[in-house]
Amino acid sequence: MPEQQIVLPFLKWAGGKRWLVKDHPDIFPKKFNTYIEPFLGSGSVFFHLKPEQALLSDTNQELITTYKAIRNRNRKVRSLLEEYHQKHSKEFYYYMRAQTPKTQEGIAARIIYLNRTCWNGLYRVNLSGQFNVPIGTKKNVILESDNFSATAKLLRRSEVIHSDFEAIIDRAKENDFVFVDPPYTVKHNLNGFVKYNEQLFSWEDQVRLKKSIDRATSRGAKVLITNADHDSIIDLYKNYKNSSTFIRANVLSGKSEFRGKYSELAIKCWK
Repeated sequence: MPEQQIVLPFLKWAGGKRWLVKDHPDIFPKKFNTYIEPFLGSGSVFFHLKPEQALLSDTNQELITTYKAIRNRNRKVRSLLEEYHQKHSKEFYYYMRAQTPKTQEGIAARIIYLNRTCWNGLYRVNLSGQFNVPIGTKKNVILESDNFSATAKLLRRSEVIHSDFEAIIDRAKENDFVFVDPPYTVKHNLNGFVKYNEQLFSWEDQVRLKKSIDRATSRGAKVLITNADHDSIIDLYKNYKNSSTFIRANVLSGKSEFRGKYSELAIKCWK
């Protein structure tokens, strides 16, 4: 893709890594074969690196469908978003929140619309799998940064899959680059930042992830892990010595006592 083509993430996502690509762009390897991301979210690192070939995955079916829709039907998605922009109101937001579209473009447009107009761009569902975030203050459904046609071209160089992380990381070969950014669950889950994540990603999942990363690095893959800066995580990855700590602000919590500064761990698993 030509350098002048600016392609940015079109979603906000809890734990997104826009700050990482902005503040620490040198943390990523300069050369690699296939880019692999098993916890896709908003795809900040993917959109920053713009790899020639990629394997992208997430366990969130709606999210993966949204990426496929942008890749395959981006004009239809934009047309629906333009319609939603005109209709946006409190009543329309809660109407859309209750809908379950059947088409690929309908699913994508609904997720993007809700993501841009809900409280803090948070994606959260209840135990029944229903999106339950209240309306926020932002009203722009169409953004100046939207470049869906260029985004689609980039995604056409990618395989986009709804999958558990283990099957995806197990596909990593020598000189592939795997960016691993799981939900930040720790062994003794006692703070507000990671409390919700335990429902999504257990400590057993963290251990299973570590084993899949060990297998990938043994095959010669380059792996970068971001995770909670917590003793249990540090101990889990103690065989990898190249780690850094970054201080970040947490603004997503609805409770003021859980907002503020926290540290994140980044572990580079290559020489």
